[in-house]
Amino acid sequence: DSGRSTELAFVVEPSDDVAVQEQPLLLCCQVEGIPPIRVTWRKNGVRIPDSENAFVLANGSLYVSRFQRLRADGSSDEGEYDCTAQNQYGLVVSRKAKIQAATMSDFHIHPQNAVVEEGGVARFQCQIHGLPEPVILWQKNRMPVNTDNERYTLLPKGVLQITGLRAEDSGIFHCVATNIANVKFSREARLTVSGSHSTAYKDPMILVGPENLTLTVHQTAVLECIATGNPRPIVSWSRLDGRPIGVEGIQVLGTGNLMISDVTVQHSGIYVCAANKPGTRVRRTAQGRLVVQAPAEFVQPPQSISRPAGTTAIFTCVAQGEPPPRITWLRNGQILQASDHIKLKNNNSTLTIYGISQADEAIYQCIAENSAGSTQASARLTVLWADGLPGPPQGVKARTVSATTIQVSWREPLQNTKEIIGYVLHIRRAADPVEMEYQEAVSKSTFQQLVTDLEPSTSYSFYIKAYTSRGASKASDVTVVSTLGEVPAMPSLFIKVINSTAVQATWEPSVKLGQHEGFKLFYRKVHVSQYTGPVLLPSNVTTYNITQLDTSVVYEVKLLAYNQHGDGNSTVRFVSLREPVERTVLNPPCDCMKDEQSNKTSTTGIIIGIHIGVTCIIFCVLFLMFGYRGRLLMCKNVQEQLAPAPAPRGQRSGLTGAARRDERPFGSKRLDLNELERLFPAAPSRDKAPAPGLPASHGDTQLSPLPREDFGVIEEEPPEPPAPGPGPAREG
Repeated sequence: DSGRSTELAFVVEPSDDVAVQEQPLLLCCQVEGIPPIRVTWRKNGVRIPDSENAFVLANGSLYVSRFQRLRADGSSDEGEYDCTAQNQYGLVVSRKAKIQAATMSDFHIHPQNAVVEEGGVARFQCQIHGLPEPVILWQKNRMPVNTDNERYTLLPKGVLQITGLRAEDSGIFHCVATNIANVKFSREARLTVSGSHSTAYKDPMILVGPENLTLTVHQTAVLECIATGNPRPIVSWSRLDGRPIGVEGIQVLGTGNLMISDVTVQHSGIYVCAANKPGTRVRRTAQGRLVVQAPAEFVQPPQSISRPAGTTAIFTCVAQGEPPPRITWLRNGQILQASDHIKLKNNNSTLTIYGISQADEAIYQCIAENSAGSTQASARLTVLWADGLPGPPQGVKARTVSATTIQVSWREPLQNTKEIIGYVLHIRRAADPVEMEYQEAVSKSTFQQLVTDLEPSTSYSFYIKAYTSRGASKASDVTVVSTLGEVPAMPSLFIKVINSTAVQATWEPSVKLGQHEGFKLFYRKVHVSQYTGPVLLPSNVTTYNITQLDTSVVYEVKLLAYNQHGDGNSTVRFVSLREPVERTVLNPPCDCMKDEQSNKTSTTGIIIGIHIGVTCIIFCVLFLMFGYRGRLLMCKNVQEQLAPAPAPRGQRSGLTGAARRDERPFGSKRLDLNELERLFPAAPSRDKAPAPGLPASHGDTQLSPLPREDFGVIEEEPPEPPAPGPGPAREG
């Protein structure tokens, strides 16, 4: 049987239907799978027992002999029906079929009398509710309206439009509504066509625009739009989002009604009807929203799987529809609830079963449903179990060693122990989900394991599996034990001086305070052995002000956290109140106005100083430039004034020869600064009197302009000492 490819599944499922009062009702259900298969029916979730009125046929269908909308005892055959099929591997449930009684109400909109001029547009409407939807036909003068006349347009919702009215269109109109429950007639309305066709101009006007519609895929949408005007307006359609309407399945009824056959979800949107005056941009618009719903359908139904015991099984179920469907999982026909080892993720599209066992073998169903309909798909989970596997480990015990360590011990299984190659210890915090579990491998000769690095005051669950080369044993019993608690960690403490007699203590609490936690605050003068305190503070308090202190001494402040396991280590801080007082005396408050004025004065002085410095630099540069130029211009006169006495012939000829060889036009050579220094040696010291016959300084020399050709450079030998005598000496 397990080799057969046929799973328990539905071939035909019941569908929504409308039943007629006192008439028989047949709901179909056909199943395939490995026999024997037992089929039962439920209404509104309650099993239907076989009776004279309702019983299950041999093919699995349900037959109701006389459908009753309401019985004398208050019961009704209306409701949601589903069939269930079960064999040795599990149970499946069909989709829900909604059964309603056929009805028809009275007309709530009747056609109204109308008087319209010739060439105009007439519109009649009637509305009635019923199940199934009534078919509405129109009669004129008690005869069916001629639908072959292109000027007559019948819309599905009970609307009759007549365009280009003529005198022969006058008459009495009424509508006839028909369904399997009844036939009803509306009141009559008279149409009167008056006068002749008017030629006066009339702006385009939309008499009736499109209504909002909500349909299901594959239905037909009719968006009404009827306009008048002179000249006759042109009616056009567009989508508000700018997307093209398309041409497939699109038809225009009458003079401007839009019909979309076999609608899809892509047809949803806002449609705009525009009445345009020919040859102009004058237009009137009206709009309506079309919503197309799609029943749920599977993109990826779940698949049957086989997994070894102790492993993880995953089913995936992806469905689409409009609006998006809601997914529910069933296990053998019962709603599946999440638990420690059963998890639903991704909006229930993924079912994960951890650590599967034979108890998890079942048929799992994915039910996808929305307002447009529902669908289901099933898959079977087979848990593989090898013969000769060891039994579950026995006598699992856990003992708390410390706040972070637990010792787990066990005994070997009762049977099939020869092939055991080792054990696996499964560890999980009791509050965590199954997927947070982790494992530790243990050798086959070891029957205890020390589990470390645990959290204090925390409950942990443990179970053991024995492993062979062919698979794992069943899990042992689960044991739960808690680690010991520990005292809280040291809090961080900060001291802030508020004034000369008060300080503020601020701290950050530890995350390991445990239950019934709090803080203890102590303080004292450093030269006193006795503490003031403890001041008991709850865990949500993180500041405390200590007042009425002595300014002249140093204080010690101590803070510790405590819980049900005792006091933690304390944090100590020292604080002196004297320093802030002295600092206040040494640093009196500033005179802000005075400082501001001083700052302004300093800034002004800096700016003025900068200007003076720049001016001095400019004057110095100009002085140097013009000073050098003046020296160059007066060198000829200086040469004459400093000319030496007649020297021996040999000396004179040597000097003049050198001078002639170096003569150049004024503009042909730039003078070297070294030459200028030789021409104009430094002035003699003030303690030495100038030689007789020389002027006291160059500034007293009278200069006269020299021709350019008379200007030259003369190399001179050092001057000889002046000869003694009354006459003025000549300098070389």
